[in-house]
Amino acid sequence: MNTADLKQYIKGDRIIWIVIVILTCASLLIVYSSTGALAYRKAGGNTSYYILKQLFFQGIGYGIIIAMINFIPTRNYNKFANLAFLFAFGAVCLGLVFGRGGEATGRTIPLGPLSFQPAEFAKVALILWVARLLSNSQKDPRLLQFASTKIIIGVGAICLLIAYANVSSAALLFGTAFIMMIIGRVSWKFLGAFLIAGLAFLLVIFLLAPYLPKEGKFGRIHTFRNRIERKFFNAPTTEEKGLSQDDFAMIAIHRGGITGVGAGKSQISNFMPAAYNDFVYSIIIEEYGLIGGIIIALLYLVFLTRSGIIIKKCNRTYPTFLAAGAATVIMLQALINMAVSAGAMPVTGQPLPWVSWGGTSQLFTAITFGLLLSVSSEIDSQEENPEGEDDFNNEEELHDDELPEDEVLLTENR
Repeated sequence: MNTADLKQYIKGDRIIWIVIVILTCASLLIVYSSTGALAYRKAGGNTSYYILKQLFFQGIGYGIIIAMINFIPTRNYNKFANLAFLFAFGAVCLGLVFGRGGEATGRTIPLGPLSFQPAEFAKVALILWVARLLSNSQKDPRLLQFASTKIIIGVGAICLLIAYANVSSAALLFGTAFIMMIIGRVSWKFLGAFLIAGLAFLLVIFLLAPYLPKEGKFGRIHTFRNRIERKFFNAPTTEEKGLSQDDFAMIAIHRGGITGVGAGKSQISNFMPAAYNDFVYSIIIEEYGLIGGIIIALLYLVFLTRSGIIIKKCNRTYPTFLAAGAATVIMLQALINMAVSAGAMPVTGQPLPWVSWGGTSQLFTAITFGLLLSVSSEIDSQEENPEGEDDFNNEEELHDDELPEDEVLLTENR
């Protein structure tokens, strides 16, 4: 396949593609640099093991994006949104029962040589499901009210289960759904109730932690409380001795200064268990300085800007909410990771999208990119072939006993 043949498959917003490629380069550089100590501990000193694994998963990720853009129309995601959400709910339950992870959190389901993180799949499934409900209810305020109730109950239930193992992932899903509901013109009465319920749940977890067993699967709840106390109340932590990871992150940022210590010259990554994942942004600043950190942040800002342009161009509700959800979950996750590394938030377990080392997270981040670029590709096709727009708008509608209409033209609501 020559370059011309390949280009016909690379569809969608070109600037977002450029951002993804630059983030890939940054990921490979920083993963190679920050996994040296890990390679000596777990890979027999093979320092190329983790970068090759990262390259493998990102290569699969590019294949997923290209396949989604070229072979899966966005309306198909609407058809399977309910099934995807039910499957995600079941996978989260299985993870709690059979999963494994640090302190037996149940965040990961072992699948032989591979592993599967249900919370990562839940991020994508939630976007599809919430987009469907909001899309189906835009014409009728009564349907929108009913859809809002379903969203609050469904998102609340799955976030409750995920929070048992990973509070930060539950908060990320909650925030994504909340922003999608704002875009979907949900009443502030429902939004207020949704927000209060979420904050109340976090407060209950915080207050109940001292009365729960410290061992087993309740360990993460104690970790959540310890990190809140350490960050906001300057309380000593019981989970770590000496310097904690956020302390090392601050040292890394201090060492980096303006221009950094140089590529591959990080020293702090040798002492941080999650230097290649949760705190990868601090290692980027250590090696490439404040300049490197600003460039990475600007890449995500460019991604957000281009996503907004795509959303503004959408003329149908389901692609609009699909693109909004995809952009939101990527940006929130990036902001959380960078804020944690910079010491602005308590420590969480959220990787930097498409940059941190990982398997499941890379694949589902690729799916999220694919959703956004699929919407962008369809918009480009309509602009290039205006005569075919009516055919697109008159495609067979999906029906549901409770939600009679699949999606409507946004122009009908403006």
